[in-house]
Amino acid sequence: MAKTRSLRRRIRSIESTRQVTRTMEMVSTSKLKRAQGRVVGARPYARALAEVIGELLSPDLADRFPLLRQPAPPSKGGPKSAAVLLITSNRGLAGAFNANLIRAARDRVGELEAAGYVVDLLVVGKKAISYFKFMRRPLALARLDIGDRPTAEHAAELVQPLVARFEAGELASLDVVFAQFKSALATPPAVLRVLPVQPAGTDAPTHGHTEDAGHGGTGAQGHGATAPKAPVSNYILKPGADELVGALLPLYVRNLVFRALGETAAAEHGARRTAMKSATDNAGEILDVLRRTYNRARQGQITQELAEIVGGAEALKG
Repeated sequence: MAKTRSLRRRIRSIESTRQVTRTMEMVSTSKLKRAQGRVVGARPYARALAEVIGELLSPDLADRFPLLRQPAPPSKGGPKSAAVLLITSNRGLAGAFNANLIRAARDRVGELEAAGYVVDLLVVGKKAISYFKFMRRPLALARLDIGDRPTAEHAAELVQPLVARFEAGELASLDVVFAQFKSALATPPAVLRVLPVQPAGTDAPTHGHTEDAGHGGTGAQGHGATAPKAPVSNYILKPGADELVGALLPLYVRNLVFRALGETAAAEHGARRTAMKSATDNAGEILDVLRRTYNRARQGQITQELAEIVGGAEALKG
C-alpha cells in the first residue's frame, strides 16, 4: 500500500513538472520567432555597412584612424590592458547555453593573460555575473538591465567607453564572447574581435571559434570590414573618404556589438526551447514507466486482497 501511494505522489509531481516545461517550451517558441525576426531584419543593414566600409578602406586611410591601428604587444611598449565583453542571459533552464559562453570567455581571458595583458572583463547577464562573483573575479562592468530585447542604445552604452580608451591608447583590443544563432538547435559560443577594426584578408589572430562579423553571409569577417577594394566608380564621396570613414567606423563597431546582443538573445530562446522540449519528452517517458509500475503494483495488491478474502471465507466455512 505504501508503495502505490509513493508511486502516485511521484506521478503527480512529474505531471506537474511536465506541464511547467511544456508551457516554458511554448513561451520560448513564441519569443524565439520574434527574436529571430529581429536578427534576420538587422542583417541587410550590417551587410551594407560592412560593404561600404570595405569599399572605402585603403592602406593610406588605415594609417590615419585610431580604430584601425594595430597596437604593439605589451613586451614592446604597447597597451597592457585588453577587454573581453561576455554576453549571457539573465535566466537559466537553457541547458549548457550559459556554461558554454562562460567557458569560452574564460579561455579567451586565459589566452590574453598568457600573452601579458591585464584583462578587463565586462559582463552582460545575471548568470555570468553570479558565476564570476562566486569565483571572486572582479568585473569592470556588470549589466543586468539589457535582457533579451537589446537596443542600439544598449550597444552604444557598452562600447563607447571602450572605443574612447582604445583611441587614447589605453586598450589593446576588445573581444566579444556571444552565442551565434545558426538555428534553434545550433547556438555555439563565438569570439568576435571588435577592436581594432581589421579588414579581412590580413593576418589577424583568431581566438577559438571566431565568428564572422556579418553573422550569416554579410561578407564581413570576424575582425572587421570586408577586404579593401579599388574604389567603385559609381561612388560619389561627399564629404571625402576621410570624413566618411571617421564617421562610419564607430558606427560599425557599435553595430557589431548590437548584433552580438541580438544573436545571443535569439540563441537563448532557442537553447531554452530545446532544453524544455527535451525535459518534457523525458518526463513523458518517466511517466510511462511509473504508470506501468503503479499498475503492476496495484494489480498485485488487488490479487493479494482477493486471495485474503477467499482464504478468510474458506476458513469461516471450515
